[in-house]
Amino acid sequence: MKLKTLHLLLFFLLLTYFSKANVRQDHLDTLYAPKLKPYGRYLFNENNQLEMISSAVHFGIKFKGESCRIFASLKDKQAHNYIQYEIDGVYQHRIRINGNLKEPIIIKAGGNGEHSLWIYKATEAHTGAIQISKIVADGVKSIAVLKAPLIEFIGNSITCGAASDFSLFPCGTGEYHDQHNAYMAYGPRVARKLGMNYLLSSVSGIGIYRMWNMDGPSMPQVYEHVDFQPGSPHKWDFKKYSPKIVSIALGTNDLSTGDGKTNRKPFDETIFIERYVDFIRLVKSRYPKAQIALLSSPMIKNAQKELLERSLQIIKVKIDALYQKDKKVKTFFFPAMEPRGCSGHPSVDDHSILADQLLPFYQSLLK
Repeated sequence: MKLKTLHLLLFFLLLTYFSKANVRQDHLDTLYAPKLKPYGRYLFNENNQLEMISSAVHFGIKFKGESCRIFASLKDKQAHNYIQYEIDGVYQHRIRINGNLKEPIIIKAGGNGEHSLWIYKATEAHTGAIQISKIVADGVKSIAVLKAPLIEFIGNSITCGAASDFSLFPCGTGEYHDQHNAYMAYGPRVARKLGMNYLLSSVSGIGIYRMWNMDGPSMPQVYEHVDFQPGSPHKWDFKKYSPKIVSIALGTNDLSTGDGKTNRKPFDETIFIERYVDFIRLVKSRYPKAQIALLSSPMIKNAQKELLERSLQIIKVKIDALYQKDKKVKTFFFPAMEPRGCSGHPSVDDHSILADQLLPFYQSLLK
């Protein structure tokens, strides 16, 4: 009799547990993409999905409980891409998204209670957009970035954080974007240290008048398109943000000797300076009040380093003469670096060094 009573008691306890579990599942909330508040270059497509486009474009949510589910997809079912995230203010890791993904991505919080989650795109615009349709969790709601001054970082693969993180794929393996880590690039790092918001407008291989191995497209040709593609029908809305500082780091790829296959003319300093001046005029037309900062490159040295620095000084003088009532253009010249990332790029640790080098420079601009 006692054994039968014990079995009945155990049965009712299990029934109560599973009933409560099902109730919790039935009462999960759904946050659809149009309610998200992304920061960076993005768009909402015809299917009401958020398309995360630029490097380190990000959005935040809060939820309750131990986990949330993110419904993500790619346009190309044969491709793959990466997001990365921080939870409760602590950076975690990258997550691979396969194009044929059918199940949601489950983010575990490591405990009950309310949690904040920030999702970042780890790769650059040319890797393709990451589409977010909805997020499912208990009490899920969207949060916006805190109001703070904005710094926009315009640049190339270094600014993207490309070829910097070989924790998942050693250098020389996988595909090019398998080593991208935009969150750990120098721009986001130094912006976080300054308590600033950030926007990355960067494309691997790009220059001010040519690319690393061919004549174009160049940054001035793609900058006004959301996805940095010259033929894109989507123009970027520059009224979305008003940067306090626009930091431009271009020149590495203009100075490149190419891939050894495509015929390449020697670097033309005159064209470089003319195109750079024109590009800054474009930027100033979009952001009239922004402080313009020109950065050199940590990846070049010796005669090329001197050539780039001299050119940037000439560009500064020309812009200051054209805009005599505006803030003077500021320049920062990186010390030469022996990069430890893939294909001659700075590694994640190198980006930490670059951010430390830049910190006093940006602090002086904020004064």
